Amino acid sequence: MKKLENFSKSLEILKSADFNLVNDSEIYRMGVIGQFNLTFELAWKALQEVMRQHAVGGAETGSPNEILKLAYKVGFLSDSTVWLAMLRQRNISVHIYDEDKIEEMILMIRDSFIPAFSVLEKTLQDKLTEVDNWD
Repeated sequence: MKKLENFSKSLEILKSADFNLVNDSEIYRMGVIGQFNLTFELAWKALQEVMRQHAVGGAETGSPNEILKLAYKVGFLSDSTVWLAMLRQRNISVHIYDEDKIEEMILMIRDSFIPAFSVLEKTLQDKLTEVDNWD
């Protein structure tokens, strides 16, 4: 599935970030945040598509917030707190100018968001396999 492939590729790029460089380079920090934003967008869209393939009611349309809540409700996500934090960070990231807030976001990406993305990637791969096995 193309949406899952795109999400996986974007996640691999984000995982490859050298978080030691973020302290020395503003452009690198902005690049990590930009890659996080892209990965988040691709993640919720892949999640929505896999839920559609599982015929989850309500997955046909919806905002990222609605899709994340639905995914938690039906068991595609296990940690709604981190995903809603991701959504908030994605929404404010284009308006962050305070260095302390940028540093906080970088740490959240490294310590919470990348692991959550990795769990989602595995879950979506497993769920896609389930759909393939139905055929």
